Amino acid sequence: MKHVYLTSFLALIVIFILNVKSQNPEWVNYTNGQDVTCISNEGNYLWIGTNGGLVRFNKITYKTLFYNRSNSGLPYNLINTIVIDNNGYKWIGTESGGLAKFDGTNWTVYNTNNSEVPTNCIKSLAIDSQGNKWIGTELGGLTMFDGEVWSIYNNKNSGLRDNYINAIAIDRQGNKWIGTGSGGLAKFDGTNWTVYNTNNSGLPSNNIWSIAIDQQENIWIGTFGGKGLAKFDGTNWIVYNTINSGLPNDNVKAIDIDKNGNKWICTTRGFAKFDGANWTVYKTNNSGLPWDFVLSVTIGEQDDIWIGTDIGGLTKFDGINWISYYTSNSGVPGNNEIYTLAIDSLGNKWIGSSGAYIGGLVQFNGVDWIVYDNNNSGLPTNEVELIVVDEQGNEWFESGGELIKFDGTNWTVYNKNNSGLPDNDVRAIAKDKQGNKWIGTNNNGLIKYDGTNWIVYDKSNSGLSDNCVISISIDNRDIKWIGTEEGGLIKYDGTNWTVYNTSNSGLHSNYIKTIAIDNNENKWIGNRDGLYKFDGTNWSLYDTSNSGLPFNGLLTVIIDKQGNKWIGTWYGGLVKYNGTNWFVYNINNSGLPDNDVGQIVIDKYDNKWIGTMGGGLAVFREGGVILDVDEEKEPLAKDITFSKSFPNPFQYTSNIEYTLPKAGNVAIKIYALQGQLLRDLYSGVIDSGKHTATWDGRTDAGSEAPNGVYIYRIQFEGQAIAGKMVLIK
Repeated sequence: MKHVYLTSFLALIVIFILNVKSQNPEWVNYTNGQDVTCISNEGNYLWIGTNGGLVRFNKITYKTLFYNRSNSGLPYNLINTIVIDNNGYKWIGTESGGLAKFDGTNWTVYNTNNSEVPTNCIKSLAIDSQGNKWIGTELGGLTMFDGEVWSIYNNKNSGLRDNYINAIAIDRQGNKWIGTGSGGLAKFDGTNWTVYNTNNSGLPSNNIWSIAIDQQENIWIGTFGGKGLAKFDGTNWIVYNTINSGLPNDNVKAIDIDKNGNKWICTTRGFAKFDGANWTVYKTNNSGLPWDFVLSVTIGEQDDIWIGTDIGGLTKFDGINWISYYTSNSGVPGNNEIYTLAIDSLGNKWIGSSGAYIGGLVQFNGVDWIVYDNNNSGLPTNEVELIVVDEQGNEWFESGGELIKFDGTNWTVYNKNNSGLPDNDVRAIAKDKQGNKWIGTNNNGLIKYDGTNWIVYDKSNSGLSDNCVISISIDNRDIKWIGTEEGGLIKYDGTNWTVYNTSNSGLHSNYIKTIAIDNNENKWIGNRDGLYKFDGTNWSLYDTSNSGLPFNGLLTVIIDKQGNKWIGTWYGGLVKYNGTNWFVYNINNSGLPDNDVGQIVIDKYDNKWIGTMGGGLAVFREGGVILDVDEEKEPLAKDITFSKSFPNPFQYTSNIEYTLPKAGNVAIKIYALQGQLLRDLYSGVIDSGKHTATWDGRTDAGSEAPNGVYIYRIQFEGQAIAGKMVLIK
């Protein structure tokens, strides 16, 4: 076993060994960045704003560099807009962190605390010929920043009709064209304001998402709300929608115009090219577009079209070929909402999320991210909100309200039709010392399952005070502490039931969200009131009025080996309480990616793995995060070595050369960038020496893989090496 101190992290399907440095970061962010919200060109690079941070993408080598809250001065990981000034400085508008300026080395953040920017939600940016930055905000109006002075325009001191500024474009005369959320289109020449709306013009909607200006100075306006695309030449209006044109959807998210005057239009149901007469529509069913919800587009110097999608990441279209690129630094699910976490005896992290298309279950072993969803596993849905690992290493999940057992190979689904479960709405799972599973349901009480028999406890046959059981914790004496929706806290010792509620205890509310038990058998209870301590006799309540808690709504409590309480709050971030002092970590003072902390687990190195409700997964350790890398997982160059893959990119087949120091078992697998196993290329014994494996670009099912970037992984005697392959047909 080796401890590798984490200094930087490249997470795709494989994590390569990291350099050891004396100073270790205390925070690491694992995010999904497959929502590409904006793209900006800079020579050989693209600067990409995602829901998981900032990505620098090399268009020549396809290499990516990730910036997030834990490894840079980026104030918030969800990025709405990026522009680049004449000095090469990147100006980045974030959803909640304000405006950031990045010169390639240093970060400067402008927010409501240190500048005159009116809100921290920056929706749009533009730079005029004098270098002034025009900043569109959510609810704060329009701001002009000349480097020293901030000038604010809003619906009280200007011609703006709405303070929600979605889009800004500047024409050759220096006029600013401003798209608002409900106030239509505004033109500002520096002195006068002209407003175009549905009442006084041909504008089809007052909700404007995007603006582009062509070489003839026509204004192209993308609207939201089912009203389509508008062209304005200064006098006349032409509206294009799904009824009178080839526009694939009437919600137009973004527009860019190439040097030939073609308009490239992003909609929520497809991507379109319009040459002024003809429409060409690209969707997932007729092209290499990975997702039909298209968020952003930019035109490269060679007229390559770079497209950002919701969920599908970055895609390049050269007019013939489509290539998709992964824009995440991990395998965290696409919405960055983490509902549950667990760590098994091998140190694997199990991550549960929710979403019709982008949720599911992820296993992270420090090297690989393995994604399980309802397409490639026994999960009935992509919703996983509870995980418990038993002594035999089985994982127990809730998915779609049903109870799931996974032994590493087989999936077993328990529901009301095939088991003793009284309903399909599981709300809590815990295991006792005997290996029994205790299951809380939404309306049918508490269930004990010993592997064979199911026993149901409810209000009719036990001392349970409420049939909605939402939390369960089991102490060292195997006593069950049960949290309910409306019935308070219940103690069950196997014989007797004791109910604690607002009538007979120090509880101010009967809603019990989370329960943790320390080594002294004190119960720490979190709910909407704050944090309760119950020592078996006395009750103490810690809230915002008498403690360092930043917010009373608590989602989770966990206790480390030193007895520190780690508390996840709804809006207030992460809190540590050592019995005397309170330490608050939030998006303003730490590497925490989001202030809604729903889950915390602690590994054997005292790393806190923190699941947030919108910022993905964070790891925190005071003194520096320690990454546990087993020797068997290290790609040691002295053993298995990789020569090359060729051709790369390839059209039909690609060869992977590698060398073995001795005979042994080899497994070669091809993965999609999202982590799904695509092809089990080879598994068996191979002699020592140099070998070549050939992939024909097909899946295990025999179908042709689409154009894109793929990961090959070679495993040998517990070691692994990996690399990228680009398929272009």
